[in-house]
Amino acid sequence: MPDLGVWRHDPDRRITLTDDREICLADDATSNGMGAVRQTARQALERLAVEMRPQLHRYCARMTGSVIDGEDVLQEALLKAFEAAPRTGTLDNPEGWLFRIAHNAALDFLRRRARYNAVHSDEDLDMIPALTSVATEREIVAASLGTFMRLPVAQRGAVILRDVLGYSVDEVCAIMGSSVPATKGALQRGRTRLRELAAETDDVRPPELEAAERARLMHYVERFNARDFDSLRDMLADDVCLEMVNRTRRTGRRDVSEYFHRYEQTSPWRFVPGFVDRRPAIIAFDPQDPSGPPRYFVLLDWDNGSIVNIRDFLFAHYAIEGAELFTLE
Repeated sequence: MPDLGVWRHDPDRRITLTDDREICLADDATSNGMGAVRQTARQALERLAVEMRPQLHRYCARMTGSVIDGEDVLQEALLKAFEAAPRTGTLDNPEGWLFRIAHNAALDFLRRRARYNAVHSDEDLDMIPALTSVATEREIVAASLGTFMRLPVAQRGAVILRDVLGYSVDEVCAIMGSSVPATKGALQRGRTRLRELAAETDDVRPPELEAAERARLMHYVERFNARDFDSLRDMLADDVCLEMVNRTRRTGRRDVSEYFHRYEQTSPWRFVPGFVDRRPAIIAFDPQDPSGPPRYFVLLDWDNGSIVNIRDFLFAHYAIEGAELFTLE
């Protein structure tokens, strides 16, 4: 059985975001003590978010069908969590609280995208066996993001939370806001449908890339692998934006130019042009493990031949898990 990275709820972990009775690391708090307590509570939530980020992304990516969209939803969910924190009080189950926010953010995303029906359709409350077989669990965990997207939203959420992330049925109910019979019915139908989809022939062809876009991507990768970072800096637009996912953001040619300095100082990652979830991307391989799997990816946006946006997942290796990858080499 692969390591699912399952998050198990710790009943002893409680976070109070607005009350100094639960978390107070500043023993010498004076008139500014309450501010110190609130900062400490926020730091506790930040640490929890860091610990849970791979699991939250795993859920969001499977709900949206894309590791890239999943990261967008994850960031939106974390932003909502920190905005809501001052009004929340004590969190007896902060892990479940974060997952519930991520679940709702994923549903909002699907509604906005208007491609899939986000209406729960679990009127038939069939019951299911308490456990699935090990073979079935492996099949579900290995299912592609695109396969999950072919499930109705309620089935998709229930299967991901229960079979991929290992939450109990009661925890799934709390996160999704559904009843036990409805959740079990969604699980039964979702598992059955995933088995049917797994039996279908998988004939996915890589997307096609226009000649000009392909040439830009190939040229960027060629210059990067040649360690010609001055040429890469010359490609930047004046108002270029950089996001080092899970780390920092920068704007403007001068600040973003420093981005390449880190790559100059580190071991030479090998870049390969390709696609991530059918979007043009640069796929990074570990130079110390040339035959190993891809480690992360970079997205570029262009305008009039200049780079206007860089989204680098160097500090978010979790995001590549489950992605549909094609290389142009």
